[in-house]
Amino acid sequence: MDISTKTTDAPPPTPRPAAAGHRRAARGATRPGDRVFLGLSRGSGILLLVIMAAIAVFLTYRACLAISDDHGNFLTTFEWNTNLVPPSFGIAVLAFGTVVSSVIAMALAVPVAVAIALFLTHYAPRRLGGPVAYVIDLLAAVPSIVYGLWGALVLVPHMNGVFGWLDHYLGWTGIFSWDGGAPRSMLTVGILLAIMILPIITNVSREVFRQVPRMHEEAALALGATRWEVVRMAVLPFGRSGVISASMLGLGRALGETMAVATVLSPTFDIQASLLNPGGGTFAQNIAGKFGEATQQGRDALIASGLVLFVITLLVNGAARAIIARRKEYSGANA
Repeated sequence: MDISTKTTDAPPPTPRPAAAGHRRAARGATRPGDRVFLGLSRGSGILLLVIMAAIAVFLTYRACLAISDDHGNFLTTFEWNTNLVPPSFGIAVLAFGTVVSSVIAMALAVPVAVAIALFLTHYAPRRLGGPVAYVIDLLAAVPSIVYGLWGALVLVPHMNGVFGWLDHYLGWTGIFSWDGGAPRSMLTVGILLAIMILPIITNVSREVFRQVPRMHEEAALALGATRWEVVRMAVLPFGRSGVISASMLGLGRALGETMAVATVLSPTFDIQASLLNPGGGTFAQNIAGKFGEATQQGRDALIASGLVLFVITLLVNGAARAIIARRKEYSGANA
């Protein structure tokens, strides 16, 4: 007689709903210092948003008052005369000068800054890299007015030879034609701004390149890559988002620079096709130059131009964040 036994597996124990309990325990075990820090950090973020919103509301309100009385077109008028009745003013020249001078500064500063950062982190010996990095850090602390005085007293007089050379060989383009006047032009301003933003871009890029995983570089060297190939294949892709962020920081200073531009540039409310002839202006320089003697209507008009600069800065920062978000695969956090 066969005896068969039926075995049944015991049901697994029902898991205890401990997740909520653990969360309550963790929340109850949070130290008072953690709660204070959480509240302060959260409050700081909210306060920053409130301040930004208050600035935007203030600028918008005063700008609407000025634009409602503007006899010209605020976006296209090549004139700034707020003492007329009715006043006539526009930002066409200011927007053009701000963008052109910033583009020149970025085109000159970014390649040089990235090259210096690569040299300090991957080529220079420590005895040389340390002092050079220290000098670059000091350049970032120089006040704007000092750069402006240096530009007016040293840079401008020495630009005659450069402008003459550009006019002789590239004057046929129209962009580099020169009528022989004082070299207080957009190109001079762009060169000065490039010198001013160079330390910012260099310092941030240098710190980003130092964070490249050593294993990436050693793997490239093990495969027979040269030092430049290691930089091109391992260092630059890793630090691309950091270089973009550093460039945006430099661009922010170039867009809002005031005293240095006001000291070097000979402003006029016209747009010159040539970058070598005096003319043009920037938002910050125009506000600094006219705010002291402006009437209430004139100050509202200057605030309206400041609102445009505010919007341009926000758009630049938004574009930078969008570029970095599309390049997440190259960021250090995902390397």
